[in-house]
Amino acid sequence: MREIVLDTETTGLDPLRGDRLVEIGCVEIFNRMPTGQSYHVYINPERDMPAEAFAVHGLSSEFLSTKPLFAEIVEEFLAFIGDAPLVIHNASFDISFINAELDRVKRAAIPRERLVDTLLLARRKHPGVSNRLDDLCSRYAIDNSHRTKHGALLDAELLAEVYVDLVGARQSQLILTQEVQEIRIGASIDMPRRQREVPLAPRVTDAEREAHRAFVATLGDKPIWNEYLPEIAAPSA
Repeated sequence: MREIVLDTETTGLDPLRGDRLVEIGCVEIFNRMPTGQSYHVYINPERDMPAEAFAVHGLSSEFLSTKPLFAEIVEEFLAFIGDAPLVIHNASFDISFINAELDRVKRAAIPRERLVDTLLLARRKHPGVSNRLDDLCSRYAIDNSHRTKHGALLDAELLAEVYVDLVGARQSQLILTQEVQEIRIGASIDMPRRQREVPLAPRVTDAEREAHRAFVATLGDKPIWNEYLPEIAAPSA
């Protein structure tokens, strides 16, 4: 299953009061495994950058003034996320900004049924403790030492790793990897084999078998084919 891990940065906390998106970062995962595909863009918010927001992500008005407007990137953004579920930490925050921007350009809102909120998942799995992204990275031994400020793509990459641990998929990946390695080195794995209820009818005729045995008889005293041929019944008296 394809999923998109997504994060945003903004000018503030409330899109209804004029705050805008300034950055989107997306990471594609398939069956809970990163594919290496990502989407990242800075966006001109067409307004000033409050000092409080700048302290969080370090994106200045001057830097963003040369970046595209949301209307200029909306098609490529929607094409990248497609109809995949969106994995977001504190999803209600990010989706409110994305949908506000979509509304400005007369595009349909992203329904909340598509959202996977990792903050809610973390609160269920780790009740009564802080479940910020940094806390979860520490809890799952994920290196976030390079996260000195918030950044949408970096945070999406970290969240993708956290998500795998939250849903217990990393252990499944380790088990699968171990089984594949055992198969590659020829180790025996005690796994039940599925059998057909009714065996398939043989597709080789008796005449073809006799012709093959006659050919093998011309190959010398100990042809390797003899190891795979069934024993020939002794003729009856």
